Amino acid sequence: MYIGGNNEAFDELLTRHQHSLYSYILYTVRDNGLAEDIFQDTFMKAIITIQQGKYAESGKFKAWINRIARNLIIDHFRQKKSENTVSNDAYEVDLFNNPSLCEETVETKMVRTQVLNDVQMLVDRLPDNQKEVVEMRYYKNLSFKEIADVTGVSINTALGRMRYAILNMRKMATEHQIVLTIN
Repeated sequence: MYIGGNNEAFDELLTRHQHSLYSYILYTVRDNGLAEDIFQDTFMKAIITIQQGKYAESGKFKAWINRIARNLIIDHFRQKKSENTVSNDAYEVDLFNNPSLCEETVETKMVRTQVLNDVQMLVDRLPDNQKEVVEMRYYKNLSFKEIADVTGVSINTALGRMRYAILNMRKMATEHQIVLTIN
């Protein structure tokens, strides 16, 4: 076990997870150099967390290390985005509400918020076992295997509950004339 300082155990962890982790990072960032940097940062953060005794073996190591990588990727893109910030004060035209110059206008942000609120309302109306699966999958980012383990059911049952939840949400959206698309 690496927690006790066993370097062979760490080598085993690295060997076991390096290909899938690196592939995930590269697929997300689509830049070899950046992927290598984030891969190294991910394992450095994991080593430090383990050595500080902050790693709890409550879940799967792979899910934990992927979550670290995901957070580092998000941090990278947030930092990159903030470096490209422009002040709106120097321009006559509203830069922040011009669809050709920004990712999202005020209108699309309002529509997105409304859609998310409508989706949450639909989720809240689902039967408890379907609602539980939707929340674990989309709000907690758990895999269907993890959902099955937590709920004590088979993977097929978890998948079936998700399928019925989606069907029920579509039906409720149609009945209440809710449009769940963002243009």
